[in-house]
Amino acid sequence: QVQLVESGGGLVEPGGSLRLSCTTSGHSSTLKSMAWFRQASGKEREYVSVATPGGGRIIKLAVKDRFTISRDNNTVWLQMNSLEPEDSARYFCAERLAGTTTTNPDDYPFWGRGTQVTVSA
Repeated sequence: QVQLVESGGGLVEPGGSLRLSCTTSGHSSTLKSMAWFRQASGKEREYVSVATPGGGRIIKLAVKDRFTISRDNNTVWLQMNSLEPEDSARYFCAERLAGTTTTNPDDYPFWGRGTQVTVSA
């Protein structure tokens, strides 16, 4: 059974940084995309960044100068700098096996429970 567990969220002041981690288990395939999504209260889930098995990176335009995704085979990280109140959301990691690169959350069958990020003074 595939399991994803996020950590690293919390309360931070505007301009601060957080590093989210997500560790996956349950299958050993190296051909998997690993991604971060977020969902703010009352809003739809949106992608933040995707790390493909071939080393590609996709990142949401609104955060591309502040967030960085990295990964190995079983862990994906999201380094978030210069955080803004608009970044407040629950952050989820997700995983899908080999296929086309996608930022559509419906294409990801495996999800963690999320970690809350709150940016506030």
